[in-house]
Amino acid sequence: MKLTFVGAAHEVTGSCHFLQVAGKNVLVDCGMEQGPDLYENPGLPISATEVDYVFLTHAHIDHSGMLPKLAKDGFKGQIFTTYATADLCDIMLRDSAHIQEFEAEWRNRKGRRAGKPEYEPVYEMQDALNAIELLVPCQYGERITICEGIQIRFTDVGHLLGSASIEVWATEDGVTKKIVFSGDIGNLDQPIIKDPAYTESADYIVMESTYGNRLHTQEKPDYLGDFTRILKETFDKGGNVVIPSFAVGRTQELLYFIREIKEKELLKEYQNFEVYLDSPLAIEATKIFTKNMRECFDEDALALVNAGINPLIFDGLKTATTSDDSKMINFIEKPKVIISASGMCDAGRIRHHLKHNLWREECTILFVGYQAMGTLGRRLIEGEKNVKLFGEPIEVKARIESLHGISGHADMNGLLKWLGAFKEAPQRVFVVHGEDTVTEEFAKTVEEKFGYQAYAPFPCSEADLLTNEILSEGVKIPVKAKKPAQRKADAAFERLVAAGRRLLDVIYKNEGLANKDKAKFESQINNLSDKWDI
Repeated sequence: MKLTFVGAAHEVTGSCHFLQVAGKNVLVDCGMEQGPDLYENPGLPISATEVDYVFLTHAHIDHSGMLPKLAKDGFKGQIFTTYATADLCDIMLRDSAHIQEFEAEWRNRKGRRAGKPEYEPVYEMQDALNAIELLVPCQYGERITICEGIQIRFTDVGHLLGSASIEVWATEDGVTKKIVFSGDIGNLDQPIIKDPAYTESADYIVMESTYGNRLHTQEKPDYLGDFTRILKETFDKGGNVVIPSFAVGRTQELLYFIREIKEKELLKEYQNFEVYLDSPLAIEATKIFTKNMRECFDEDALALVNAGINPLIFDGLKTATTSDDSKMINFIEKPKVIISASGMCDAGRIRHHLKHNLWREECTILFVGYQAMGTLGRRLIEGEKNVKLFGEPIEVKARIESLHGISGHADMNGLLKWLGAFKEAPQRVFVVHGEDTVTEEFAKTVEEKFGYQAYAPFPCSEADLLTNEILSEGVKIPVKAKKPAQRKADAAFERLVAAGRRLLDVIYKNEGLANKDKAKFESQINNLSDKWDI
């Protein structure tokens, strides 16, 4: 009975743990690395064809995003997860595959001219569809026998719709050990979804530490009041409120609060204001929230449902699915709210709305999520006054606002509260899914507060769960750091690649142009290519 830590070991993303028990090979999560890679990671020590099962904690891509690659490489087993997570994976894995194909097409378009070999996407749409076919939806709270020697149970952990911690009862040679995988532990008092539920017993605990050394502000932000103020001040000037938003989670929170603003008549003079949801992925995700509300919504949201109210739907909500629908939004003159993806403004329909609204001083661009370094969203928040969109210089005159909602992750106190619910001391706590030093800090905190044996594994660290021995401390080789000049060059190149992706996106959106306009567009692109293809 052996546990190997494949991903999210001394790193935040790429969650993947490999459990060998009762002659079976099991993965808990199969996530994609996002952001910098800190340590050399040899990857899964067996082939995809040898994996029997996957247990999936939730749908975020850093936990689920490599499932299509697993299927591409020959995995034919079952992927057990909750009903809501299975529904979200159906859209999110397809969306991820589209991104992989899109990037490969762009790279190969340039690579062919340079005589470079074809760039193969990490996976394609069919791989995602094959992975989706392997999903086995499960109820929360039900103890499920997977095979002889393995039972599991999903517990709502309040991070995302359908998110779960997973209890695994593993039996080998007549000995049973219970391993609890925390998944991502949610914050308290988030809108819509339930607070984390707690587990009381385990022999081993594998837990995340994303905020293992940080505390959220103790003062609860007045989200509703601040949001109402921004809407009123913008509408008073005759402007639009444009919100770059993440399709799953944050968008649904926004809809929840807008419905409440309308219900409570907090904007009496603009009671009939319209809200345009312009993101096909967000529209699909919102339907999934509605589909799973009985099982996943918290008491407040469920009380609305029981009163015959859908908490994510309200008068004045409009959806845009086609590119033509999206374009028409900016020809509607009356003040409105536009919610569109992507959340960091580096791709997608939001860029068209920014082009039409950034230069208007009566409008507001409202950010509701984290903006990574180098993204257009981050540059706008930091005060950049001139940007380029679709090759056109835009002067930033709109008001730039940020509305910091409730974090989806438990902070250090929330993590310790979850761990403190166990009634007996586990044999060991494995600390994963945190920044390099944070995993070590949180492991030390666990030892000091509870007296538990805690360990922060490196990639490919191995533990014998029958004897509680660390068989291998894993790979502690840092990825070779790049020189500052190289990092700067890489960042510049990534921005250039992002610009290329946007150009290809524009091309696809103009498929219906007249042939004369297509020829003109083609000529302009070729002229640009000739200028730089040296």
